[in-house]
Amino acid sequence: MRSFKKDILAIWILWIFNIAALVGISIGFEEWFVSKTPLNLIISTLLLFIVFPVNTARKGAVFALLWFGGMLAEWLGVHYGILFGSYRYGANLGLKVDGVPLLIGINWALLTFISARIAQHLIKNNIVQILLGATLMLILDYFMEHSAPRFDFWEFEDGLAPLKNYISWFLIAVLFHTLVKWTKLTGDLRFSLHLYAAQLLFFVYFYSWF
Repeated sequence: MRSFKKDILAIWILWIFNIAALVGISIGFEEWFVSKTPLNLIISTLLLFIVFPVNTARKGAVFALLWFGGMLAEWLGVHYGILFGSYRYGANLGLKVDGVPLLIGINWALLTFISARIAQHLIKNNIVQILLGATLMLILDYFMEHSAPRFDFWEFEDGLAPLKNYISWFLIAVLFHTLVKWTKLTGDLRFSLHLYAAQLLFFVYFYSWF
């Protein structure tokens, strides 16, 4: 019962922050709410650590490895145009290291954990499970890409993300999901579903504005 209440509280917090941002941006407070994106990501990550939970050395090590892998991929993209195309990060994702926000690596790890848990619930076959988890991440990225320039998250040189961005996203996600499967990590399904749904709803909603 105590665990159930913890899950429910975390889910309420997720939705309150996301719905507040969605409504606030819609009624004209875009600059204020978008500038708080780092806070929203930090809160989501803290809730993941508490509720998922990330409570063992193995889970912590995998999260750190995914963060590093995500940061490395983004660094190659920002500086050399490798993997994703030519783009730059804006001001609304917080502190950067050599042009790459620290939180973007955290977001890679967070999305891998929750999409892997959803895939684990839906599919039993290991290979299909990995592919499904990667596809869930790719779907979210597709909608994020359309809002990113407006919110000053990141922007591609030609204005739109090229095809190789999505191909690279999928392949890196497959690699990350393979690591999660190999280390046999799992966590709270309810929280994973709600966190994924909250992010997807936010970006799908603003996708319809363009």
